Amino acid sequence: MTLWNFVDPIYYSFSHLNDIGKNGRTSDNIFRVKLTRYKGRDVTFSDGTKIKKNDLLIKIHLHNAQLLKEMRAFKNDIQRILHLYKLTKQSMPGVAEFIYEHPLRENIKGIVGITMLNNGSEKLGFVKVEISSKCYKAFKYMAFLPIHLLSTSKVSISKLKKHPPTYLFMTKSTLLKRYLIKSKKVYNIEKNPAFMSETNNEQVPELGEI
Repeated sequence: MTLWNFVDPIYYSFSHLNDIGKNGRTSDNIFRVKLTRYKGRDVTFSDGTKIKKNDLLIKIHLHNAQLLKEMRAFKNDIQRILHLYKLTKQSMPGVAEFIYEHPLRENIKGIVGITMLNNGSEKLGFVKVEISSKCYKAFKYMAFLPIHLLSTSKVSISKLKKHPPTYLFMTKSTLLKRYLIKSKKVYNIEKNPAFMSETNNEQVPELGEI
């Protein structure tokens, strides 16, 4: 945990991530987000939304340092999974509000995340999409391995194979219908210049092939 707490601020400063917080406190939301241009294969969803190459998406990242700190209080994996589900559900309205108030709202197609912790994601409105690139999947395995080791009580090869890195998509339509808070809420959003440019491709990070 001490090492992760040291690494996390460094990672944050180079990743162009934005905190989503409430009343000036980032602890209310477990997600950090950034705008990205999609570079994978076309994906069509049940609501008719089609996400294609170069479409704008909001990429969501779990706040791992915060999450690990909270996970230490639980004794088994079931309790950790249920707590993660609860935190994710509580944080989704903040993501919806973020997109609704974003100056490029009309151009953003949805949100996407990559995770090995996807239990119950469909109940929250996410759609799982397998990572087809073996090289990219192997890279994500290595990237997620440290957080996975710290967040689970028992680790095995068979368990890792059952929970490969997976894309989680949610269209903007689904997100806003399910989670947009109608009453006015004030969120403290740390703006990044990348969010203010639609045409400057160099300012918008790209999401890799799937």
